[in-house]
Parts: sequence; C-alpha cells; structure tokens
Amino acid sequence: MARARKGKKVEARRKREFTYRGRTLAELQAMSLEELSKLLASRARRSIRRGFNVETTLFFERLRSTPADKVVRTHCRDALVLPEHVGRRVAIHNGKAFTEVEVRPEMIGHYYGEFSLTRRFEKHSGPGVGATRSSKFMPLK
Repeated sequence: MARARKGKKVEARRKREFTYRGRTLAELQAMSLEELSKLLASRARRSIRRGFNVETTLFFERLRSTPADKVVRTHCRDALVLPEHVGRRVAIHNGKAFTEVEVRPEMIGHYYGEFSLTRRFEKHSGPGVGATRSSKFMPLK
C-alpha cells in the first residue's frame, strides 16, 4: 500500500473551458453574425437569415447600450441568445412577472423564452372532505 508524501500537493481541479462546437467563447464573440449562424442549429440559423424583427433589434441595441451590471427587462421571448450577451442579466416576461436570468455561455443558440417558463407545475393533493363517497369514511383510532 503506497502512502502519499506529506510534501506532495494535490492538484486543484481545473474548471473545463467552455466550447461551442469546438470554438471558445472569445472566438465566438469575435465572429460575425453570418459566421456564427453556420455553427448554430437550423432554427436559429433560419431566424438569423430572415433577419430580426423590430422589437428584437431594439432589445439587442438596448442590451448593448446599458451597463453590464444593470438588468434589462424584455417581453421579447423569441430573441436568440448571442455570444455578446454572455454575462449580462436579463429579466424575461413570462405573462405574469419578469424572471431574472444571468446569461451563461451554455445558453448560446437558445431563445430567451426557454428560460422563463409560462406554465407553473401544479401538484394536487388528495380529494377533500365531501369530494367523493369514499372520502366520508373516517377510520377509528
């Protein structure tokens, strides 16, 4: 049985660097929109090729112009997450309230609406008293 020496240091775990289809975040941010669209999935590529609508374009401009520490609120759920948005905080409307999200590199190529759910999971408990015939039964203890 081999024992570790006291003077030997344990290597710290290195955090894996983010890559998107073999490209680092810095390389993705340096690319033009056309070059980036060749890496994205077909739906995202098609929305870039067709051009962004007015609301999405205004949202992207507002995102560029505001400081990085401010939260940008938007109703634009069909906007693509681009590499230039990484590190920003965006509040996305879900129909009732704004859900604040910090954009991470893993979100590139997805839509903002995917990160603000519009439906809430509702778990129901058992039937209440009087709901059914069998619910009238009360066990004796």
